[in-house]
Amino acid sequence: MPEQRNLMIAMVLMIAILFGYYLLVPQPQRPQQPAEIVSTEAGQTASGQTASGQTAPGQAGIPAAPGSGPAAQAPLDRAAALARDPRVRIDAPRISGSISLQGGRIDDVALVDYHETVDNSSPRIELLSPLGSNAAYYTQTGWVASDDSVPLPGPDTRWTADNEVLTPDRPVTLTWDNGQGQTFERVIAIDANYMFTVTDKVVNSGDAALTLYPYSLVSRSGTPTTLGFYILHEGPLGVVNGTLQEYDYDDLAEKQGPISAPSTGGWFGITDKYWLAAVIPDTSDTVTARFGHTVVGGTSKYQVDYLGSAHEVAPGGTASNVSRVFAGAKELDVLDGYGDSLGIEKFDLAIDFGWFYFLTKPIFIVLLWIEGIVGNLGVAILVLTLMTKALFFPLANKSYVAMSKMKKLQPELVKLRERHKDDKVRLNQEMMGLYKKEKVNPAAGCLPILVQIPVFFSLYKVLFVTIEMRHKPFFGWIHDLSAPDPMYITNLFGMLPYTPPHFLAIGIWPVLMAITMFLQQKLNPAPADPMQAKVMMFLPVMFLFLFAGFPAGLVVYWTWNNLLSIGQQWLIMRRMGVKV
Repeated sequence: MPEQRNLMIAMVLMIAILFGYYLLVPQPQRPQQPAEIVSTEAGQTASGQTASGQTAPGQAGIPAAPGSGPAAQAPLDRAAALARDPRVRIDAPRISGSISLQGGRIDDVALVDYHETVDNSSPRIELLSPLGSNAAYYTQTGWVASDDSVPLPGPDTRWTADNEVLTPDRPVTLTWDNGQGQTFERVIAIDANYMFTVTDKVVNSGDAALTLYPYSLVSRSGTPTTLGFYILHEGPLGVVNGTLQEYDYDDLAEKQGPISAPSTGGWFGITDKYWLAAVIPDTSDTVTARFGHTVVGGTSKYQVDYLGSAHEVAPGGTASNVSRVFAGAKELDVLDGYGDSLGIEKFDLAIDFGWFYFLTKPIFIVLLWIEGIVGNLGVAILVLTLMTKALFFPLANKSYVAMSKMKKLQPELVKLRERHKDDKVRLNQEMMGLYKKEKVNPAAGCLPILVQIPVFFSLYKVLFVTIEMRHKPFFGWIHDLSAPDPMYITNLFGMLPYTPPHFLAIGIWPVLMAITMFLQQKLNPAPADPMQAKVMMFLPVMFLFLFAGFPAGLVVYWTWNNLLSIGQQWLIMRRMGVKV
């Protein structure tokens, strides 16, 4: 009847959203893009103009993947590729690695604070890899000339360094002379986190003026393994003229050419779930950003780049350009810090906060604040749940009172259904009259469920996409709240020597969640329709399998929320004299 219909609508809505977000709309796997795009002219829009309105350089634009030399050889393993070229070592608090003097690329970055597993003895996360390796992933900056006859430093240029180690206190200066009157200098600095500042300078000692365009790129070879979830973007992205643009790998692969757009400032790069490589022009520079794909030697390659405004270099003159390269973990305080100090617009959107950004980010900030006080993220989730329940207490209290009244009216409703079982119209009229007499709103019981949905998904996004949640322990066997509960009941908690298939990988916390959901249902008015009653009884089982693959932190939240709701509803029912 009406009250059961509304409750069913709420539950079906919740299930639909859950399945829609988590299971039914997987994000497609995406092909990958080349070290350098070779299929189109660098930095050109459809009209052949740069973002500054000047004629863009032609085929001698942003460098294409070298056609000879190391990059054209069979791929090497990472260690061999690193050993092939002379390098400047990176020794920073949060980054280790090196810069290749062949091409002057930032192409070897490992993250000091992050490991592949919860075991700190496991290998560190290796973010960038050199050109010529199996999965080349690197950044490069330089100049493009409108005159193809001017020799410019490119992917194969051998630079000379003024020292062997790059530290936050000691930048490295690379130099190269083209032998025709131009000397190029590249100063690379690094801060205490993940930001490189690259200053490219040219001294024109020749007799003719030059027109040069600065560029910067992120290049990635091979198709990366993505999680394939609709709620998480992995791949090329950037903020173009203040708007976040995200491109799937397969979408770029299907394009005949790169996607380009003018932008003032912004940032452009390639993201994984937790890691980001991005290039960032000066905030006041007008650039042409580009996102593209090509295939070289059967390997998909992806490139994100930008071409800056023209620099006129008179004889005897100099020109310089400052750009930045981010290569590191997507930590919110670090991204926000760069956004504030360097004026990088919407840099925090590198974290996929999703549609509920206005809710997800504040929840995340509050969660981190609580964790700083209690010292455990799982406990912080419990405290945040209490705070949420307190915030919505007036609304939930009204709803539970209404549900208690409905349960108290069950005997009367049963009599009405028996009396008018052959006259549905009269039955509905009598029921509505009873509701009006007792001042009961049958739809009020749905509100607690509906109110929880945006909070639920916001917390789900926080646990799923933020690196601060990664490898954070709770108590007992939960060593990573961002991963599913690993204590499977289907192999007797590890005592049986096999790993259950995915659909049977059911941990202890999902079972506890299903039990609390069942107990909460027993407090609610029972559906009069036997079919509805069976569906409602089956819901905890459905949610058991659904939640088994969710992050353990989310299951802890939902279980704890159920327990708090049961306690609140039980007290209200006792107070109202309803049989529990």
